[in-house]
Amino acid sequence: MGDTDMAVLPLGILTRPTRFIFFTGKGGVGKTALSCGIAIALADSGKRVLLISTDPASNLDEMLGVRLDRLAKAVPNVDRLFALNIDPEASAEAYRRRVIGAMGPADETEIAKVREQLSGACTTEIAAFDEFAELLSGEHEEGKKYDHIIFDTAPTGHTLRLLSLPKAWSSFLETNERGASCLGPHSGLQMQLAVFERALKSLTDPSTTTVALVTRPEPSALREAARSAEELLALGLGNQRLIVNATFRAADPSDSVASAMERRCQSALAKMPVSLTGLPRDEIPMRAYDMVGLVALRRFLSVDQEKSTPSASQSADGYPDLGAMVAEIEAAGNGVVMVMGKGGVGKTTVAAAIAVELASRGHQVLLTTTDPAAHVSWALASDTMPTLKVERIDPAVETERYIDRIMAGRGAELDDAEKALLLEDLRSPCTEEVAVFHAFSRVVLGARDGFVIIDTAPTGHTFLLLDATGAYHRQVLRDSQQIGQSGRLVTPLMRLQDPAYTKILLVALPETTPISEASALQDDLRRAGIEPYGWVINNCLGPTGTHDPLLQFRIGSEAKQINRVRDGLAKRLAVITWQQEPPTGIKALRHLIT
Repeated sequence: MGDTDMAVLPLGILTRPTRFIFFTGKGGVGKTALSCGIAIALADSGKRVLLISTDPASNLDEMLGVRLDRLAKAVPNVDRLFALNIDPEASAEAYRRRVIGAMGPADETEIAKVREQLSGACTTEIAAFDEFAELLSGEHEEGKKYDHIIFDTAPTGHTLRLLSLPKAWSSFLETNERGASCLGPHSGLQMQLAVFERALKSLTDPSTTTVALVTRPEPSALREAARSAEELLALGLGNQRLIVNATFRAADPSDSVASAMERRCQSALAKMPVSLTGLPRDEIPMRAYDMVGLVALRRFLSVDQEKSTPSASQSADGYPDLGAMVAEIEAAGNGVVMVMGKGGVGKTTVAAAIAVELASRGHQVLLTTTDPAAHVSWALASDTMPTLKVERIDPAVETERYIDRIMAGRGAELDDAEKALLLEDLRSPCTEEVAVFHAFSRVVLGARDGFVIIDTAPTGHTFLLLDATGAYHRQVLRDSQQIGQSGRLVTPLMRLQDPAYTKILLVALPETTPISEASALQDDLRRAGIEPYGWVINNCLGPTGTHDPLLQFRIGSEAKQINRVRDGLAKRLAVITWQQEPPTGIKALRHLIT
């Protein structure tokens, strides 16, 4: 039987697929694999399909085995399937050209000023959104060629913001007579209002759009899916479907590890939030192999699975544990530890474990997060310590705080009409990005008297934050050079570049895609002058002693990935063993260190 003849699982999402399908959810739950699998299944059934990634850290290229850019490209060996990445930087440059072109007659000084205004991270986000909105509006010539357009989105927090933008920008442009500085002149924006409104209409039409909430049978992933379901419903996106990926059944009940994994899976599903229980649901069994390449992606959704043959038994025994790394971090006495990586790899757990251990040794510790889908407090299970402070950078709170500060400063010198115009500009959706950056900077610069542990958002969202940090650094340097004060200057970027002050830990799972994404992140950090301190490979099955056939197969694959990191990518490496019980609460988190 050929690859295209494989019988596909009886999934409800394939029964009457809408024209637009969004896959969203917590990082690491399998959104890209599912969007690829569904796209291939639809193409194999005779439909013409366009698969798009809206994730700034897209890995569609690696999954499909084809180099993608912002123009649709045919996927080799899958008839009728095309794919593209919405490239944030390319989109931003195209957006800048379009806005400047709509200005009409303007001298070089005016054009230069607008280009500078359009150089920030929020403009990059809006530009990517602009392409996304055109596809949804029906005005995109390329989009008209396809029966189905499938969106593989960034992790939840970033996606909720993306899906809320048509409504937010439509409202803003209807009431703002001047336009926001980070978006360009009002004359170049009003032409987009109709596009945004048509995009919103498509998003909220259940006959046109389906939102697939992808999750794993884990409490944190299900909580995030529930939060998404509620927030999307509030935006008018009610055509939702729950897809539970990687459900597991133990082959041998006597295997304590496999039995614990099955028990955790069933318990999480039985206790899922009420907002999810009424949704139509599809379940995908755990597979033994990485979802990379067309063969694996076609097998992913097939009914008949080849029997997994375990590789030669290998394990992660002998690799250093997290305790050795924490001891080195503690020796500095203070500083920032930033935990970074692909969504769903366990950054929050690792950050919380390090914070708890340092606090238990008597250090003053602040544990915070830049993730819009923040859940750092869940890792602690409401446990408290006298030397540990837990907070989050809340986008809504920080935005209001930022607006109040600007109004009290710049606004104090304005008359009532000018104040109203300033407040109108500050109410634009992209003000949130600026506010979060300022909060992040405040945290980074505040680790002189203890340790600050930062659980960052998934990679793509973190890129935007680091872009803002770099842009701010360059602006401050330009300003300081003009007044001759650059010698006394310390910016947030300079703190991040100082290895004595900031230590970056890259967290990954022992799988091909998370390792590749962490490697790409490491390259990006190095280009910004930031050298990662070490790597943490989480949820390793090798040391558990399981003999389950499927898990044994995965152990062989994970050992190859651990060796890949140890031998060529990491200056320091720590391995964390998969836990039979979720590591929440102070006692369980400390167990990960020791």
